[in-house]
Parts: sequence; structure tokens; C-alpha cells
Amino acid sequence: MNTENYPRPLVAAVQAAPAYFDVKKSLSKLRHYTAKAKESGASLVVFSESFIPGFPSWVHMLAPLDQHELFKKFAQNSIEIPGPAFQQLQGIARDNQVFLSVGVTEKATKRSLGLLWNTNLIFDRDGNLIARHRKLLPTWSEKLIWSFGDGSTLNVHDTEIGRIGALICGENTNSLAKYALISQGEQIHISTYPACFPTSRHPSKEQTYFDTLMVRACSMSYEGKVFTVVSSQALDAEGYEILSDGREDLRNLLDELTYAGSFIVSPSGVIISNIIKDNHEGIALAECNLSEIVTGKSIHDIAGNYQRNDIFKFEINKTVLSPVNIREDESAGQSEEFYPYLLPEDASDNL
Repeated sequence: MNTENYPRPLVAAVQAAPAYFDVKKSLSKLRHYTAKAKESGASLVVFSESFIPGFPSWVHMLAPLDQHELFKKFAQNSIEIPGPAFQQLQGIARDNQVFLSVGVTEKATKRSLGLLWNTNLIFDRDGNLIARHRKLLPTWSEKLIWSFGDGSTLNVHDTEIGRIGALICGENTNSLAKYALISQGEQIHISTYPACFPTSRHPSKEQTYFDTLMVRACSMSYEGKVFTVVSSQALDAEGYEILSDGREDLRNLLDELTYAGSFIVSPSGVIISNIIKDNHEGIALAECNLSEIVTGKSIHDIAGNYQRNDIFKFEINKTVLSPVNIREDESAGQSEEFYPYLLPEDASDNL
């Protein structure tokens, strides 16, 4: 990075409702909002957690015995890397010449049928995959859906618009996961969420879901001296019916919940964008002038001048975890290769 001319990217946090179990429609909406953000001048466009094929909030509301059919549909509509939907995501980034961050549910291509990860993908302007982060630990009952990620994807990525990292939902309350990115020089932090997160049949109205996201984002930005981009999902009528699974009690619960929001926070912990909330769709936009990081870091840099490495020791295990080591295979213990995936010239626009 040229220290005499810090990047000032315009960043877009998209809040939109996915089309549950319909990858083609979800991609169409993603394409629409990416183009709209590009028209506004955005260099980085961020979509929510598991935008494809939608966030499985039923996992918090239904008994495990009642989830089998929904899980099958969810797995069938999750994406393979590489695969047709993945190639379309590459094409959307390339066609709009933007850095594109998308939350997806990723399914294993070789290892095990039904094995899923909660994954965040980042593509560069040419459609190359530059980052794939799998959520380290599914939150609460999400363990019924997603498998664990590992430290091999807990990385920060150097780009011409800044050093970008991402954490998914509850990871943004994990102090060590946050510090892992801060200590690797993160400058733009991507933070993604579902539309709602039911934890009680009697949800509090005093502390809204939006409030909790704002606290996390402002804390991350202020502590790490980073820009935090919060992108949450919205829930439309079709998604509402899928999540309620035809049950009146679950419809009533969804009516009682508070919903997320999307916005961008400066390194001083101040929201600098417009705010999209109350389950609306839209785009939050803000310029992220990376020079603002410098002054904050000079005062309070928890990975630099405000750290005591002689007292505190921190280690990240970036070993790729594998269910089997095959001794005669020299690649034993290595995961499926995925860097880089270039966009084929003849990639189809249709699934």
C-alpha cells in the first residue's frame, strides 16, 4: 500500500432477503444489488451470512426431530466450490468490477454427503476467489446444520483497497477471533448476520437485536482501529412462511422478534453510513478513508504500541483439519485446493 496515498474506497453493505431454497433467484437478487451498489460508486459490496440459500433460523425454533426435510432442502440448495453457482458469483464480481463478499452455505464436494459449512467468500474485481472463511464454531443450535471450520481460513487479505478480513455472526463476540484478524493487520472488517436470531419464546424488547449488532461493531472498530462493515439479511413473506414451517406459534414468535440492521462503522467507533433496519431492504454506503486508522493506531494499537508481547502470548493454529491422513498420499492432511479459482471465459449464466 502506498503510504502517501491511502485508499478511500466507497463500501456498500447490502441488506436483502434471499430466496430460500432457490439459488437462481438469490443470485438474481445478488446481481441486482451488486449492480446498484456499483452505480453508486462502491468498490466493495458485502452481502449477509448464508445469503445463499438463506439463513436457517428454523434450527433455533424447531425440535431436531422436525428438521429433517428442511435440512435436505437446505443441503440440496447449498453451493459447491467450484460449481455453477460459484462461477456465477465470480461473474457478478467481474462484470461489475467490484470486490464482492458473499455469505454462503458451502457443501462438501468429495468428503461427505450432507457436510456443510457456514462460509464467507471474497472475490476480487476479476472474479478470482481471494478468501474463503468457514465459521470456526457454529453458534448454539446451528451445530445441527453446519460443521466446524478451522484456523486455515482465519486470514486477512491484502488488496488495493485495503487489508480485508471477515467474521461471521457470533464470531464477532469471540475476542480471540477478533484479535487474530487485528493482529494480522486488518483494516476493513466484514461482519455478517441473519435477519433475526431467536433465543427465547419471550424475546426482550428492551435490548433489540440491532442493539447487539451495533455494540459488537462499534467495539470491534474502536478496539482494532478498523472500519467495520455490517451486512444483515432481511426476511420477506416467503422466507417468513418457510421459517414458521406452517405453525401458528412460530408465526407469532417471528412477529415478536426484533430484527437486524446494516451499517458501516469508522475506526473511532462511530456509525458513518446510513442505516438499513426494521427488516427493510437497502444499501448502506460510506467512504472508508484508511488514513483515519493512522491517528487511532498511534494512540491505542492493541497489536502494536499498546500490547505487551512479553506478558501475553497468542498463537493461531492454521493447520488444515482433515478426517483422515493417508500415508502414501503426499498431500495427506491437505484440504481440497481452492486458490485461485479463475472465471472460465465460457462460464454459463444459467444454473
